[in-house]
Amino acid sequence: MSSLSFRSSRPDSWVSPRPYSDASLRLRKHGPIRPMEEPGLLARLFGLR
Repeated sequence: MSSLSFRSSRPDSWVSPRPYSDASLRLRKHGPIRPMEEPGLLARLFGLR
């Protein structure tokens, strides 16, 4: 068996927690929250959900 181990100078990004970002900063950066599925033409015309 090998006793070698991998070492990196910096931890992976998925290991480190994300820095705090305030809701207003997220809104400025990404815009308003949008639904996963956009409503169709008829739903928009008639105001259906």
